[in-house]
Amino acid sequence: MDFSLNPEQQEWQNAAIEFAKASLNDDMIARDHNAEFNREFWNRCAEFGVQGLPVPEKYGGTGGDVATGIAVMEGLGYGCKDAGLLFSINAHLWTNSVPILLYGNEKQKEKYLPGLSNGSLIGANGASEPESGSDVFAMKTKVVKQGGKYILNGTKMFVTNAQIADVIVAYGTLNESMGVLGVCGFIIEKDFPGVSISRKLEKMGLRTSPMAELIFENCEVPAENLLGREGRGAEVFNCSMEWERSCILASCLGTMRRQLEKCVEYARMRRQFGKPIGKFQSVANRIVDMKLRLETARPLVYKIGWLKDQGKSAVAEAAMAKLYLSESFVKSSLDAIQVFGGYGYMTECELERDLRDAVGSQLYSGTSEIQRNIIASMLGL
Repeated sequence: MDFSLNPEQQEWQNAAIEFAKASLNDDMIARDHNAEFNREFWNRCAEFGVQGLPVPEKYGGTGGDVATGIAVMEGLGYGCKDAGLLFSINAHLWTNSVPILLYGNEKQKEKYLPGLSNGSLIGANGASEPESGSDVFAMKTKVVKQGGKYILNGTKMFVTNAQIADVIVAYGTLNESMGVLGVCGFIIEKDFPGVSISRKLEKMGLRTSPMAELIFENCEVPAENLLGREGRGAEVFNCSMEWERSCILASCLGTMRRQLEKCVEYARMRRQFGKPIGKFQSVANRIVDMKLRLETARPLVYKIGWLKDQGKSAVAEAAMAKLYLSESFVKSSLDAIQVFGGYGYMTECELERDLRDAVGSQLYSGTSEIQRNIIASMLGL
């Protein structure tokens, strides 16, 4: 099965690389240190078309296929060193824009998708809670219907983009005794009564992507902002997670490619004991392992694009790609630092940041343990 990019997809990826190199890397070390989200860079990405990738032209998007979206995100990961910005964009796309596109009614799509595509609106997702992370459907956010509106009370944890979001796709339970069948999804605007940010959350990596705790206190949501049908929130959430697991690490492929090229160049240039360090088997083997991880991870990710463009399910494939790529990313980041030695440990080399960013990939969108559970269940275990 050939997952090579077609000429149009290759053109998109090349353009994304050049755009990212020229437009998204200014003052990266300082912005990471200060945990600074750059709205100008967000807008530049929107002008390029990134936030509109999965959205049809009818609603202001570019209407590209999934494989093209993956190709663009890989290109951005290669050309852009701001993994936090790309993480915020991925959260915006796969857990906000896509659920609205797939489950929203026509009025909801027309109201929200154009702004989400052109960068004027930023999306967030409220699912995890202080006591329900991996077991997301044990959520405690309560929903009560009162006439023409729903009243939400609860707390959402680890909300990417919370401080800057205009539109939040969030979940709560209308009937806790019904389990997953009582969960509902909602489109919540930041100015709805009862929405507030509790506290900013500091992270080990992805520091330029803002994250906070989100509070719903007698939050009033108009009935027309129900996303999908009552009791179908679990379906909406699971769909968004499949999309997120499928696409959120595509940019990491680009980062791993950049790491590999940087290590090869350094191993040829850096001399110790009278010869390039790449001539030492212990160094060369690390770089070979980095190459193997990259080349084996790419087909896993692009197979998902192929499946989704064929209208097929990719639940198991998304879990496998997310598991393998996240763990490969961490290992390759460690290897890259080891190749550079003491220089790799220094902030100015910009490899230590890759490692800090990579660790999070084993946690968000479902931990590695959850991905293994999903794969096992698909095997009938």
